[in-house]
Formats: sequence, structure tokens, C-alpha cells
Amino acid sequence: MTGIPAPDAPQNRAVRCWLFSVAALIAIMVLVGGATRLTESGLSIVEWKPVAGTLPPLTDAQWTLAFEGYKTIPQYRELNAGMTLSEFKTIFWWEWSHRLLGRVIGMVYLLPFLFFLWRGALSAELKRRLWLIFGLGALQGAVGWWMVASGLSQRVEVSQYRLAVHLMLALLIFAAVVWTLRRLADRPHIAAPPRLKITGVVLLVLTLVQLYFGALVAGLRAGRVYNTWPEIDGAWVPSAERLLFETPWWRNLFDNTLTVQFEHRMAAYMLLVLAVLHAVDAVRWRVGPAVIGGAWWLVAAIALQAALGILTLLHQVPIDLALAHQAMAIVVLTLAIIQVERLAARRAAADPQKLAVALGRPG
Repeated sequence: MTGIPAPDAPQNRAVRCWLFSVAALIAIMVLVGGATRLTESGLSIVEWKPVAGTLPPLTDAQWTLAFEGYKTIPQYRELNAGMTLSEFKTIFWWEWSHRLLGRVIGMVYLLPFLFFLWRGALSAELKRRLWLIFGLGALQGAVGWWMVASGLSQRVEVSQYRLAVHLMLALLIFAAVVWTLRRLADRPHIAAPPRLKITGVVLLVLTLVQLYFGALVAGLRAGRVYNTWPEIDGAWVPSAERLLFETPWWRNLFDNTLTVQFEHRMAAYMLLVLAVLHAVDAVRWRVGPAVIGGAWWLVAAIALQAALGILTLLHQVPIDLALAHQAMAIVVLTLAIIQVERLAARRAAADPQKLAVALGRPG
């Protein structure tokens, strides 16, 4: 796996601080999005105004107009009829904050990026990666509105399919930023057996799959039913008639609340077992303290994440536990990315003469 030629030391530090800030903001954005979902606030703004929407309602007339817009959608008529303007403002502020944070992330990403481009401080490969991340971020804004639009006409909530796409794209952007940030650090090559590298990649992929299942659980409100553990629906493994009653059968994987919660549980068990095997393998192969420590940190994070998930389920998804569960999911994803990157082939050191030319200085 190829690496990214890094800028010189001062520029490298600046680029890494910038990317760290972007990653932190994306993580916060995901949590604010989770809170927006849990408070049923995501449909409170029924228009997409990328520029004008930056400002919230500032007068009583503007607040009344925004509230009247919300009253036209099924969620208000079927779930929130009789809501007061004060109650509407509560859900409005969650959704507005979520959208504003998206705009802030765009600016925090774009302005320093343009500055580094102007200074000639980025290699060609790094520029390509950063432009791709920027493109994904722009796409995310459109996907967010595509998700909201699914709940404005015939549903009282957004489509779980679109919610999952929206979350996974955010996590893909987060993963790309974290990976790029890690690639800018100059660390020695770690000799590791192929099996350890493969299990690291499988752990990362399974983590993403588990996060997708979690998004479906959230979209279907599947965490508010079958609130027992370790049994679900009265058994460790529910009957096939209950798991696969919809036709065609594959729709159960996305639409059946029992099946979606069951697959989310099973993926968690698989993830924990695989993480332990990966850590034991790392110790067995004596691949060094960084890899071994990273493997056991991943085991600990997954175990804590599973415990938070169980508590969230047993207490029927209170917002504090649900957000802790989501925050820990981001930690697990981060540790999985770092572990895979740690085991990947290291880049060669950057050529000082090429860097000097790129930065307009004598070699």
C-alpha cells in the first residue's frame, strides 16, 4: 500500500493539525446527528437552503413561517399535532445546529486546504486525496437533504436506508481523513505476518458493517423493542418464521425490526471474538508493542461498546446512553483504522530536494 509524500516538518505539523481538527469536527457532527435523530428533530426544517439557511429565524414572523412549514408534513400531523411554538423551537435548534456544523466543517476544510495549495505545500498524491475527500463532503450535504426529503411527504420519519447511507458516508469521510492523517507521520516499517494484516482489515470492514446495522437499528427504532439480553424475542436465536417473514427474504435484513436488531447483535459478537483472536495473534507473532497495544485497545473498546449497547437496549434507548454508545462506535472505528494503517507498508521518506522545489526554496 503506497504512502503519501509528506511536506517538510513545519508544513507537515500544520497539515496534520488541520486534518486532526477536521476529524474531530466530523466526530462531533456524527454525535449531533445522533442527538437530532433521538430527539426526532431531523424533519423540523422542511427546506434546503445551503446559503440562506445559515441564519435561523430572527423574528416572530419568521418563526411562525418555519413552524407553519413543519405543520404541512405527516410527522407533525400524526405525531406532534398540538405542538407549541416553544416545543417546535427545541427540535428546530437541533436540526439547525446539525446543518450549521456541516457548513462549519466545509469551511474549516476548504479554507486551509486552499491556503496549503497556494503555498505549494502538498504533494500531487496528497492533493488528489484531499480533493476526493472534499468531493465526498460536498456530496454528503446533498445526501443529507435526500435523506430528509424521504420524510416530508408520506412518512413520519426518514427512510432507514437513506439514514444509513448518510451515516456511512460521514464515517467514510472520517476514515479517509484519519487514514490520511496517519499516513503523514513518518514511522518505521512493521514486519507482520499476512494473516495479522488480513484480520486487521477484516476487523475494519466488520466494524463498518456493524455501524451500518446500527444505522438501520436507529432508523427503524429497533432499539425500543426486544429490550432483553442475552435472549431476543424469548430465545438466543429467534425462529426463522419471525426473522424471515417478509418477502422477498432479503428485505428482512433491512426492514424487519427483529432481524435488524438480531444481526446487529450477532455482528457485535463476531467483532469481539475476531478482535480477541487478532490480539492473541499479535502477541504470538511478537510484532512489537505498538501493534500489540493497538490490538488490545481495540478489544477493550469493542467490549465497552458492546456493554454500552446492552445497557442502551435494556433501558430502551435513553439519549445519554445512546450517545455514549455512538461515541464509542467512533472510537472503535478510529482504533480499527489506526491498527490497519499501522500494519500497512510504510512509505519511503520524502525527498528533501523535491520538497524544497515544491515549496519554492533552494534545495
